[in-house]
Amino acid sequence: MSRTALELPLDATRVSAPKSSRARMGTVVTIEVVGHDRSARARRTRDLAIARAFAWFDRVEAVCSRFDASSELRRLCATRGVDVEVSPMLFEAVRFAVAVAEETHGAFDPTVGARMEARGFHRDYRDDAVVRSGVRDEEPVSYRDVVLNESALSVRLERALVLDLGAVAKGLAIDMAVQELRSLANFVVDAGGDLYCGGYNAAEQPWTVGIRHPREPHALLTRVSLTDAALCTSGDYERRVADGTAGEHHLLNPSTGASPRDVISASVIAPTAMVADALGTAAFVLGCIDGVALLERHELRACLVDAQLVRHTTPDWIDV
Repeated sequence: MSRTALELPLDATRVSAPKSSRARMGTVVTIEVVGHDRSARARRTRDLAIARAFAWFDRVEAVCSRFDASSELRRLCATRGVDVEVSPMLFEAVRFAVAVAEETHGAFDPTVGARMEARGFHRDYRDDAVVRSGVRDEEPVSYRDVVLNESALSVRLERALVLDLGAVAKGLAIDMAVQELRSLANFVVDAGGDLYCGGYNAAEQPWTVGIRHPREPHALLTRVSLTDAALCTSGDYERRVADGTAGEHHLLNPSTGASPRDVISASVIAPTAMVADALGTAAFVLGCIDGVALLERHELRACLVDAQLVRHTTPDWIDV
């Protein structure tokens, strides 16, 4: 069971709901469109929009992947102490990641790439090949070593480091796909459980999404109702470290070098997937109390679960 599960209305069969799935960015991306117009012209418009939406996942990965030696991000990380002019897409991804790092005082930090490699997160999902940046996880680095020049669209890395945009890039791809689908009104973009629900489902009601229970793989923790919003969930049950160290997984506390233990699941509803994913990751590291405070300050809906399976929610979180 994925982190979230889209639940169809009982009468969903009365309206055609085309669905397409493709392997992208190390997961399965599914796009579903609900519509009443079944004309040939409407189908062509829909199919072209879906194709353009999927294309964004390839474009974002080509720019932002730390696993692809030919990506723009990897080329940037091969430099040090030099202002590098980058594409608007990469600049925005890095700018946003650094902004979240500043807002969270480093609880979220995109410069953890070398440490992630050292923890075993260094294989390209496409062929399982080991990817090595050549940067050793020895010298302390932080987001303060990333210098941005907005007028020149340039980035300078003051030290040898590897940027990891994993908590930004997939959300960015979802958000760009959503822009291609806006004219279709009613749709879902689901990238391995991180999703955006536009408009309404086939029963002309808000979409209902189930959130996985962090300790019962085939059970739901809760359900929420979504329309024109993103939902991203992070859990400690995902992607364990390669050496099997107990409690260690793909989320890292930059200040300790270990995985957070206070939070075991964090779900965030936001206007965009990039915001939901990045701030959800930051909240996971901050812990339930400070994490919820962060999300409430940014007027986001959220549900964090602690190690005792106690839920901590923002005041406007509503189960359905």
